[in-house]
Amino acid sequence: MKARRASARRAPKGDKRDRTRAALLEAARNLVKEKGYAHTTLAAVARRAGMTTGAIYGNFKNRDELFVALGQTYWAPVKPRIEPGATFAEAMQAMAEATLAAIPERTTAAVGRLTGLAYTLSSPDLRARVRDVTASSYAFGAEWLAGFGDDELPMPPAQLVCVIHTLTEGLVLQRILTPELCPDEVFFAAFGALAHRRETPGRNANAMVRKRRRPER
Repeated sequence: MKARRASARRAPKGDKRDRTRAALLEAARNLVKEKGYAHTTLAAVARRAGMTTGAIYGNFKNRDELFVALGQTYWAPVKPRIEPGATFAEAMQAMAEATLAAIPERTTAAVGRLTGLAYTLSSPDLRARVRDVTASSYAFGAEWLAGFGDDELPMPPAQLVCVIHTLTEGLVLQRILTPELCPDEVFFAAFGALAHRRETPGRNANAMVRKRRRPER
């Protein structure tokens, strides 16, 4: 009985921490909209959320960590639903569907995303932090891609994860900017193109030999 009571008392703490973090992020998001990244301080975020600076330092090490968390929360990675045992082509189909599904939410966050990227370019420390976070994400993605057959991938996993990421970002932003020029079919065609099998060096060499041997007309 005592153990059950202790467990019941502990549960809200985790919930409260999540709520505190969410409130701080929402306050930071609103302040950034009003004042921009350069003029958004941790103290101001705490005041806007109706909390102490202790609360914000209990959740974020510094301003850079707060800004990275903003990006991860309001521009979260696209996560396709992929069935176990799916082929790479099927995974890319799911990726196209998930990217399209993310557009409505990303549309409301697009201005914040772009201003955040612009600010990051002007801040060497934040840029370095974003690079570390992105590198970690790429390593995880490359490991997942390596689970597909080598003959299914159009390029090595370490390259492919970067291509998929930049393709996703570019398609989403272009769709938001000029929706009439970037219909759903473009998304499926783009991700479908990645599912073309990579030519092995041997096959490439044989093709070149056949091309050289072809008689001229």
